[in-house]
Amino acid sequence: MEYRNLGKTGLKVPVLSLGTGTFAGTTEFFQRWGQTDVAVANRLVDLCLERRINFFDTANVYSAGASETVLGKTMKGRRDKMIISTKATFAMGEGPNEKGSSRYHLTKALEDSLKRLDTDYIDLYFMHGFDDSTPLEETLSTLDSFVKTGKVRYIGASNFAAWQLMKSLSVSEKNYWEKYIVY
Repeated sequence: MEYRNLGKTGLKVPVLSLGTGTFAGTTEFFQRWGQTDVAVANRLVDLCLERRINFFDTANVYSAGASETVLGKTMKGRRDKMIISTKATFAMGEGPNEKGSSRYHLTKALEDSLKRLDTDYIDLYFMHGFDDSTPLEETLSTLDSFVKTGKVRYIGASNFAAWQLMKSLSVSEKNYWEKYIVY
């Protein structure tokens, strides 16, 4: 397997990864993607690790968290052999604070993901989308604190417009905060 550095970091990741959007398949939307149970997910993870593919991607919204739960069960006894990414921002409930990139929501989302994944850290934590109703300083300082406390190793952005990414990088650089290292 070929490995490359993740962005401008020293973390080596394989050129292929396994996305877990089919794991669980408990919501109407994700049922159409697939309904991979723990036994099949374990076999998929085994096949990946045998081929030195050790990067697994999920998100809190995949099957309303159930994808993270299934992936967490596959990690038993081999967390140190796996690189895990997950995402936050999109709605995880009906309440006004159950979505977005506020400190409140991101802190709850991270804690919930850590529980579902049954781990004490996330290798790569993505903002799944840009939240224009939360000040960038609030979002980025929160992400910086996650890295500084060891709950997250690296941060990334997903589904941002170019200007949103560049503005985020500028704010991080200005404040000496962790920067998005991958898009």
